[in-house]
Amino acid sequence: MKGPLNSVEPHGDWAPGLQKARLYELILQDIILGELPPMQVLEEKALAARYAGGVAGVREALGRLAIEGLVVRRPRVGTIVAPMDVTEIEHAFEVRRMLEGRTAALAARNRRPADLVAITAAFEGAEAAIEAGDFRAMLAMDHAFHRAVAFAAQNPTLARFVIALQNVATRFWIWQMEKQTPEEQMADVVLHRALAQAIVDRDPAAAEAICAQLIGEPPSAQRA
Repeated sequence: MKGPLNSVEPHGDWAPGLQKARLYELILQDIILGELPPMQVLEEKALAARYAGGVAGVREALGRLAIEGLVVRRPRVGTIVAPMDVTEIEHAFEVRRMLEGRTAALAARNRRPADLVAITAAFEGAEAAIEAGDFRAMLAMDHAFHRAVAFAAQNPTLARFVIALQNVATRFWIWQMEKQTPEEQMADVVLHRALAQAIVDRDPAAAEAICAQLIGEPPSAQRA
């Protein structure tokens, strides 16, 4: 995985207050939600107008998304949204299983007070979002939670890998969530909150086990 080590750190080159970070998050969300569908050509000026930002910020955001495999740059075509590659998502699930449980265990061991605030607050308002069918809000909560857990491990290199993998796998997760009942969606939130509690309790074994449940099954298992 290329890119600067601080590309995912909350106070690094992509800190949330920066315009390019805001544009990155907005474009990422719309790719995951299908508002920017696979194979759509992404024109920088149009995106700048859509998200009320600058072309330079859009260009940097697209560069990061290209590194993460969510957009593709093609000669004579430009930048397009990456196709939904089931094989790539399968591979992402395999690597997530290897990395994320360990990340959760490290978070339980190394978390700091500020990490706990972010982790425990991530799913506030989930009940209302589920009732309203607000998948964008649920996506934002899920991203905030998993990024906070990754940061809490206190290993920026690991966090960079884990977050990029999650962004790929989340394209499948949101499709799966849209088919779930509100009760099933709430069960997923409860599991996230259980992981948060394991991290609060400094219980690495429980955190790793719960994280394995959260990762769930890859697309091939869902098709079986």
